[in-house]
Amino acid sequence: MSLAQTKETDVSKRLAEMKVSQSGWSAPARKEAYDRLMKMGMPQRRDEYWKYTRPDTLTSGEAIPAAVQKDSEGPIFDELDSHKLVFVDGVYSETLSDGLSLTGAVLELLSTTEEVDIHWAKSLYGSLEKNGQTPVARPLAAFNSAFAEEGILLHVKETLSKPISLHYIHGSETSDVILHHVIKVDAGARATILESGAVAARCNTVIEAEIEQGGQLNHIRAQGRDHERRAVTHVFAQLEEHSQFKSFTLTMNGVLTRNETVIDMRGDDSIAHVAGASVGDGDFHHDDTVFITHDALRGESRQVFKKVLRNGATGVFQGKILVKPGAQKTDGYQISQSLLLDDDSQFLAKPELEIYADDVACSHGSTSGAIDEEALFYLRSRGVAADEATNLLTLAFLSEALSEVENEDIAELINARLEGWLKRRR
Repeated sequence: MSLAQTKETDVSKRLAEMKVSQSGWSAPARKEAYDRLMKMGMPQRRDEYWKYTRPDTLTSGEAIPAAVQKDSEGPIFDELDSHKLVFVDGVYSETLSDGLSLTGAVLELLSTTEEVDIHWAKSLYGSLEKNGQTPVARPLAAFNSAFAEEGILLHVKETLSKPISLHYIHGSETSDVILHHVIKVDAGARATILESGAVAARCNTVIEAEIEQGGQLNHIRAQGRDHERRAVTHVFAQLEEHSQFKSFTLTMNGVLTRNETVIDMRGDDSIAHVAGASVGDGDFHHDDTVFITHDALRGESRQVFKKVLRNGATGVFQGKILVKPGAQKTDGYQISQSLLLDDDSQFLAKPELEIYADDVACSHGSTSGAIDEEALFYLRSRGVAADEATNLLTLAFLSEALSEVENEDIAELINARLEGWLKRRR
């Protein structure tokens, strides 16, 4: 069977019982996304950007059951003063949430606006995902745009006084969830979005974020502790002049996780930082795939990813900086590193730079190694137990990624969770 035939068969299996909405403001975008998907087909291992990660369990007709794990530590961001929205297996819970009324912003649900013909999100839904399909096809994102049933529609008109916290609860062992969030940040406004929890046994999420002139959006995500879950996430961000987008993801556990981030820096003097810290033990496969396009003057981008792997875990990083002609004074930085705590784990990296401007400062680096024996000996010689010394050095290794979280309270919560994870695995 040819590759094209294989892709067509995989698409047919997954779409057998799914229907694209034919009414409402999002219908045209959904139809376009469906057509894109049918043309591309589902991803295959032979596709260039899937050669390190097997997509079959993400594209199969049914989700593989995943045990629901009770998190004894509780939701990571509950200690913060935030506006909380809770989704149980992808369904919005009115009783567990703080409601949709929000000062300084319009907050709605995708599910409750579908029959409306005119909506502010119509120009955005699916459009950033569509733009992100070039030059690399992202069929699972197109699948999401075509079939998502829920998500938030957030129009930030003024600086929000506290973060919006999206908390996901995995309640069913066979849940298969598709969420699509659309966020627009007006000129000069600021917002922080928090995401936490294991969404489902299998999930496919998309965030499309447009940040207008001088706007700022911070995105901080902690992917839940359920180990058997499978997840593919996508973030598409479009930055205008003097705008900022900063995203950090913490991943602990998860049998398969692929996080894709696609950023289009269209405005002069825009800033984009993407970072991640992941720790995995055993049957753990974690893939960060990032594509940042500089298409304006004096853009600044940072990609900082650190992975700690043990007992046969696998980490993947695929990061690219594309500097288009005329994007002078670009400052692009990319670093991906792994700490292998045994000889059975592996880190697969594919860093890329593609530059068509001659006045830029771009760099990338990727390393993989074990615990520094001299540093370990130094700590042991001063009475620190071997396990504790290893944990201290591991946290120090992750600190560069964690430093991308500007809010100190949030950074402390993330560091505490990392410490807890390490202690449980001594």
